[in-house]
Amino acid sequence: MSRGKIIFGGVVLVIILVVGAGFWGRKMDEKKSPPPAETSTPISNMPITQSLISEELVTGTGDVATAGATLTVNYRGTLLDGTEFDSSYKRNQPFKFVLGAGEVIAGWDKGFAGMKVGGKRKLTIPPEMGYGSRSAGSIPPNSTLIFEVELLAVSR
Repeated sequence: MSRGKIIFGGVVLVIILVVGAGFWGRKMDEKKSPPPAETSTPISNMPITQSLISEELVTGTGDVATAGATLTVNYRGTLLDGTEFDSSYKRNQPFKFVLGAGEVIAGWDKGFAGMKVGGKRKLTIPPEMGYGSRSAGSIPPNSTLIFEVELLAVSR
């Protein structure tokens, strides 16, 4: 075989391989399902919590907190970054409220329910169960609130 025929054959073979690979790759891509549309919320816009989280730190042994009962409690409230915004401990003055009467944020009405005197809980309260889109004192709008709470007494 002449050298020119070998080069010509090699060039034709390369052209066939390149065109064939491009055609085959395009057909393979058409069979693939398209990537899912971007539907996730950017992390910076996601609420940290979407529902109340109640962690039992100490299980009480006394009376149970039920709707309509007056609760006497101590608490420490912080933002997610640890900034304290209120504390009955620092004032040395427990707080009283009627459970389920709407006197406090919804996260407290739900978070204290079923707790026993002597118990301690950590309540992580989403904005919807706290102050929502409005600010309250040093609490910015749409804040997740962390409360360490202690149930001192239940009276009916």
